[in-house]
Amino acid sequence: QVQLVESGGGLVQPGGSLRLSCAASGSIFNIDSMYWDRQAPGKQREWLATITQRNIATYTNSVKGRFTISRDNAKSTVYLQMNSLKPEDTAVYYCYADVRYDGRYWGKGTQVTVSA
Repeated sequence: QVQLVESGGGLVQPGGSLRLSCAASGSIFNIDSMYWDRQAPGKQREWLATITQRNIATYTNSVKGRFTISRDNAKSTVYLQMNSLKPEDTAVYYCYADVRYDGRYWGKGTQVTVSA
């Protein structure tokens, strides 16, 4: 099993930046791709970014150029650097991971609020 814990959320003004972290523990050696998504109030969950074990990153169009996903395999942590934040980025942000021979695991989320 793998446990994922997000951190780094908070309140930020429009145009500001935040870096989210997601620390993995447990069977970390079997972690394959890692992801970030978010859920805004009253909206469906939205996939944001993926990073493979080989550090190939992909993004949804709405965050491309503003958000950067990265991972530090030595620390078993995935990051989401978020720049030029907008009020519509307000949501609970979740990380999740695909674990070989096991399945997909989710964190509990961290709240990001973008407001003046």
